[in-house]
Amino acid sequence: MSTWLLGDRLVNRVGFGAMRLPQTGAALDPGSPPRDRDQAITVLRKAVELGVNHIDTAAFYFSSLRSANELINSALSPYPDDLVIATKVGPSRDPSGEWRPPARPGDLRGQVEENLRQLGRDHLDLVYLRAEGPGDITDRFAALAELREAGLIRHLGISAVGPDRLAEAQAVAPVVAVQNSYGLGYRAQQDEFIRLCGEQGVAFVPYFSIAGAAREAGGGGTDAQVRLAWTLARGPHVLVIPGTGDPGHLAENVAAGDLRLSDDELARLDAVHRAAAA
Repeated sequence: MSTWLLGDRLVNRVGFGAMRLPQTGAALDPGSPPRDRDQAITVLRKAVELGVNHIDTAAFYFSSLRSANELINSALSPYPDDLVIATKVGPSRDPSGEWRPPARPGDLRGQVEENLRQLGRDHLDLVYLRAEGPGDITDRFAALAELREAGLIRHLGISAVGPDRLAEAQAVAPVVAVQNSYGLGYRAQQDEFIRLCGEQGVAFVPYFSIAGAAREAGGGGTDAQVRLAWTLARGPHVLVIPGTGDPGHLAENVAAGDLRLSDDELARLDAVHRAAAA
């Protein structure tokens, strides 16, 4: 697989997203049945065996019985030296799974510390501020920058943003990655933003890159591999984090990193992508 320097950490461009891991139904749905624990742990260990060294998670990824962070800790600790674990703060859910109001600047240290506790780590490799909702994000990002200076966080990213908010965050502290929903035929209006991130050396890490507008419905097999390969072809700074609880789909997703689409195939897929946004 090709690689990207995420801050000072070299990662393979095909990573793993843990959002689907705690449940078998719709992700983040309190009514979704919990996933079999042994299966989830098997998938995580298999991902690392296949060369995945970038895992995306969050403390709010949980079902009634399973927590993505706890599963990662149980499956992979003591962690390989080259493993990069990224997490997100800002949103949170109560124990029943219902969403709480967005975090204020003073709430973010507690969210960071909760991720540290669940993952069993003394620092977090990459923390995204998920910047949903109106208003300036400077105070929230500054709170994370303070935790970076204190050594609790190694690198900072930002999620659910456009160019203006990226610029706001960069005025406070370095941003190594942007994480937005994006995929083939889905949110094509972000194409220029992806190009801008590349020019600035900022990784672009799309989620829902397989499912696209279908979101957590997901997919597998050849169609999923083509979607991932097309996404990776958007630029060397684009990293994908497909998630699955199925070992077979995991192997297919990782193999997409070696799939090379021809110029003609890319042109045809680009036309489909643009048509979906028209």
